[in-house]
Amino acid sequence: MQDLTNFRYWFKVVDFLQQNWAVVTHDDLGAKIMFFSDDPGIFDEMNFKSVSEAEQALMRNGFGLFDENPDAHAFIAKPSGEFHERGHPSGRIYSNGAYWR
Repeated sequence: MQDLTNFRYWFKVVDFLQQNWAVVTHDDLGAKIMFFSDDPGIFDEMNFKSVSEAEQALMRNGFGLFDENPDAHAFIAKPSGEFHERGHPSGRIYSNGAYWR
């Protein structure tokens, strides 16, 4: 599993004391958003042509950069631990379009 600790963390509060997280990775083929939970279990991913396109999609869908939101630091901690694959109770909620526009 790729080490995601050195990427910029995006977050979205989805319920009381619950948030979804994302990082944007990239290579020669384009960019990928990896979505994960607090534990940090990766439950979905989406591919994009560029980092810019991926970041614009995150903002359009209510995600913000954690490091640029100091107010969030008071009540939310960045996920820690080893990243791992994990399912989501509702499936692949972003890539299937259920919570993505």
